[in-house]
Amino acid sequence: MTKLSVNINKIATIRNARGGNTPNVVKAAINCQNFGADGITIHPRPDERHITKKDVYDISPIITTEYNIEGYPTEDFIKMVLEIQPEQVTLVPDGPNVITSCAGWDTIKFQDYLKEIIFIFKHRGIRTSIFVDPVETMIEGAKNCGTDRIELYTEDYAKGYSNDREKAIAPYLGVAKIANELGLEINAGHDLSLENLEYFAKEIPNLKEVSIGHALISDSIYLGLENTIQMYKRLL
Repeated sequence: MTKLSVNINKIATIRNARGGNTPNVVKAAINCQNFGADGITIHPRPDERHITKKDVYDISPIITTEYNIEGYPTEDFIKMVLEIQPEQVTLVPDGPNVITSCAGWDTIKFQDYLKEIIFIFKHRGIRTSIFVDPVETMIEGAKNCGTDRIELYTEDYAKGYSNDREKAIAPYLGVAKIANELGLEINAGHDLSLENLEYFAKEIPNLKEVSIGHALISDSIYLGLENTIQMYKRLL
């Protein structure tokens, strides 16, 4: 079964709106795991507008499933990940002023750079995943970077799903086939939701993990966190 990693950035966003420690992101991470999540994803950014550096360290000891830390590989980010030793690190090409991830890596242009970073993490036993668009050459480039996994950027799929789901998923089917042939494991994330997740998960072969935050946390406002996590799990 495809694993569900819950991104709790939005919990931190709500907390930071008022300061203090409500809602508590550590408690949220514990509850997500207790409610059935297969992992916890966080994406700390330099401006700490949601997850803070302190959060990264505070959450680490309570992880009983899998810890996935996303981010752009600055020196500070690399140092933090090596200290935490999460099960997975997901590298994204976001600059510091980007609101949310909006594109995957150019794995050809940045191949030498990514090779160097990925080697550091893999040498320490941390599984690596890199964020990529559903473009064949980017998948081939990812393989040459030495990554363990790719995370397919699914915004285009989510946008096109309601109009023509077969057309929307077609590019992802093509690159998934290539990834499987190259021995790359597949993750996916961005704008996956209760509406579009099931079809994506059924169609993409050997999908290892989805990372979902915004839609899931938003749904939980209406449906409750435990119920929402179970609803997403059933779709997988």
